[in-house]
Amino acid sequence: MGISDSRELRGTAMAWLDERTDPRVDFGWLSTFTYDGSRIPLMDRQRGIRKPAGMDAALAIRTTFTPPNQLPPYNDEIGADGLQRYKYRGTDPDHPENVALRRAMEQRLPLIWFVGVASGLYEPIYPVYVIGEEQAELQFALAVDEGQRFITPGTPMDDTTRRYVERITRARLHQRVFRMQVLLAYTDRCAVCRLKHPTLLDAAHIIGDAEEGEPVVPNGMSMCKIHHAAFDQNFLGVSPDLTVAINRDLMEEVDGPMLKHGLQEMHGIRLHVPTSRAQRPDPERLAARYETFLAG
Repeated sequence: MGISDSRELRGTAMAWLDERTDPRVDFGWLSTFTYDGSRIPLMDRQRGIRKPAGMDAALAIRTTFTPPNQLPPYNDEIGADGLQRYKYRGTDPDHPENVALRRAMEQRLPLIWFVGVASGLYEPIYPVYVIGEEQAELQFALAVDEGQRFITPGTPMDDTTRRYVERITRARLHQRVFRMQVLLAYTDRCAVCRLKHPTLLDAAHIIGDAEEGEPVVPNGMSMCKIHHAAFDQNFLGVSPDLTVAINRDLMEEVDGPMLKHGLQEMHGIRLHVPTSRAQRPDPERLAARYETFLAG
C-alpha cells in the first residue's frame, strides 16, 4: 500500500471514528473497520504501535489503562517544552514498531492514539503527529494539536509560550481522558442530581488545574453542567463526609424552578459516589476545597 493510499485510509478511519455513537471504544469494535473491501483492525491486541500489513508507517498507537494508585508500564509524560512524549517499544530504536513510528514522523502522517480509560476501553485522540525523536530518552515527541506541529521539540521558548503549549496538550489529551475516566467511575451520572445524560456531564476538578490539581479520578466528580458551574463558583460545596452544601445567600434567594429544585433542594443530600473506594473523591482534597467554599 503506497503513501497516498495510507493517507486516504487514515482519513477514512478517522471519519469512521467520528460517526461512532459511544465515545469509548474497544478492541472488538475497532476490529470491524473496513477499507476498500478489506477488514483492517485499527488496534493490535498485543502491540502498542499498530502498522497494518502493506503499510510502512504506523497507523495508530495505544496506551493501556492504569488502575488508580498503580504505576503505568510506560511513563509517557509532558516534556519541558509542553509537548507530549510517547515511549519506545523496548529500548531498541530499530525495533520494527519504533521504525514504523519513525516512518510516520518522516512522512508527516496523522496517527490515532487510543488511550485506555478503563480495562478494555479506550478514548481515541486524533489526529496526532510524531514531530520529533529523542533516542537518548527512548521516546518520540507528539503534537496533539495542529498548531503544535510547527514546534521543534526541545527548543528554548519563553514561559508564556511553553504554558500555552502545555495547556493545549492537557486540554486535547489529559483532560479528555480525565473526563472519560470520571464519567465511567460515576456510571455516567451526575454525583449531585443523578442526571444520566453523558453529553450534559462534566468532570469537575476538586483541586483545579491552576492549583496543580492532578487529572486523576480521586480528584474529580461527575457533575451536570449547572452543578459543575455552581461548584466552580462556590455556590455549591462538598464536605469531606460527602454532603452537598449550597451557599447560604443562595439558599435565601427567590427565583425560578432551577434555583429551587436544581440547587436549593440539593442542600444536605449525600453525594453519589463510585462503588470502588479507590475512585471516590479524596477526603483531603475535598477538605481543602471545602474550606474555599466556606470562605466564599
